[in-house]
Amino acid sequence: MENSKYEVVIGLEIHAQISIQTKMFCSCSSDSFNKEPNLNVCPVCMGFPGQLPVINKEAVRKGLIAALALHCEIPGFSKFDRKNYFYPDLPKGFQISQYDQPVSQMGWLDIDVAGTMKKIHITRLHLEDDAGKLSHIENGTLCDYNRSGIALMEIVSEPELRSSAEAGAYARAMQTILRYVGSSDADMEKGKMRFDASVSLRLKGEAKLNPRAEIKNLNSFRSLESAIDYEIERQAALYEEGKGLEGNITVGWSDELQKTYFLRDKEGADDYRYFPEPDLPPLIVTPDFIAELQKEVPELPTDKQARYRNDWKISEAESLLLTSDLSLAQYFEEIVSKTEDPKKAASFVGTILMSKLKRDVLSIQESKVSADMIAKLINLINKGKLSMNSAKAEVFDVMYEQGTDPEVIIKEKGLEVVSDAGQLEEICKKVLADNPQSVVDYKAGKDKAYFFLVGQVMKATKGQANADMVNEILKKIIA
Repeated sequence: MENSKYEVVIGLEIHAQISIQTKMFCSCSSDSFNKEPNLNVCPVCMGFPGQLPVINKEAVRKGLIAALALHCEIPGFSKFDRKNYFYPDLPKGFQISQYDQPVSQMGWLDIDVAGTMKKIHITRLHLEDDAGKLSHIENGTLCDYNRSGIALMEIVSEPELRSSAEAGAYARAMQTILRYVGSSDADMEKGKMRFDASVSLRLKGEAKLNPRAEIKNLNSFRSLESAIDYEIERQAALYEEGKGLEGNITVGWSDELQKTYFLRDKEGADDYRYFPEPDLPPLIVTPDFIAELQKEVPELPTDKQARYRNDWKISEAESLLLTSDLSLAQYFEEIVSKTEDPKKAASFVGTILMSKLKRDVLSIQESKVSADMIAKLINLINKGKLSMNSAKAEVFDVMYEQGTDPEVIIKEKGLEVVSDAGQLEEICKKVLADNPQSVVDYKAGKDKAYFFLVGQVMKATKGQANADMVNEILKKIIA
């Protein structure tokens, strides 16, 4: 669509399950993944008459921390509302959500798209409970209510995204931040993060918003980007035929067919008949409470990236990788604190370790190599007790496979660098005596002859000679 006459307008609604032990308004377990159907239910989350919901304070706390990380304003007063609609997996006949007075609003998130930063504004982050899950079978549909009532954050962006790439970057950045602050696991494979993408087109230069198609329940970054691209092409073809969308619609996405399909006309606020939830009190958030929560917001990825580049001279690619996960960033920073060598730390973690973990589909938490072990390895190199080649080729692999301390490996393999000046001098004298022509050639200005002599010393010491000392001794003897 880059060269077309249309501008793409995209807004995202992100639903993320809050990382708490119990549901939003009752004490049932919030762990529904791979559980026996309808096991984690009670009269409250099943909507039995006369049952009263109770607000989960921890859900509010974690929702507010996420809102602060997204630079949202936190009003002192907010309330819950009933959003009325019928789904078979919505036992109450309504969802408890937030409408006109949410717990937070007016935030923003910076995204990186192909090296260019863009600020995407956030309309609101509000709290709500989830519906259940439907499983369609040959002769009917089964309802599992384990997920019903689970605490969610819904994060609504302004319609400022202009491509599937921007939408993907925004969704990935959001996942990273929610994980950084501990508000959500945002694990899409377990249904803990889902997207609704609203897509519309307009002629370039126009300001009005045309009717949109909302693509529901996308559960992977690939599906998000593919569905948006398909919908852009579909709507462009309609406009070229002089049709366009007659009104807002809701569509689904088929991963198998790689196309959207019509579900229904898009509901508006009037259709949901919002009204204040009569069984829940309003939320009053004091400035002191917000100040306390602000202290819990960690350094965010974009701030870490800037610090790594500016203070530690780490490359942009390395800084992006090392801050992609909070545990990885903490692992890297622990190594730097113990070595004061961020460049070697970035090389060992970002290049060597991460390539092996990626190959084996492991996380940094599952690695047998601790941060302390890599710090020891780097310090041994910097003290001249181990060559970089030996560290990479012979020591690190054993550390990775067996979780063995590097000093133990070096001792067992006899890899410690030879730094005894007397011993190295005797070896250098013998090499020079055995290769007189190379000495003559070097004195005649042939640098290759000198490198040959260095190679012979390294060969005699099985590659373990201190390279700086070898250079110094050889040149001293030759002179």
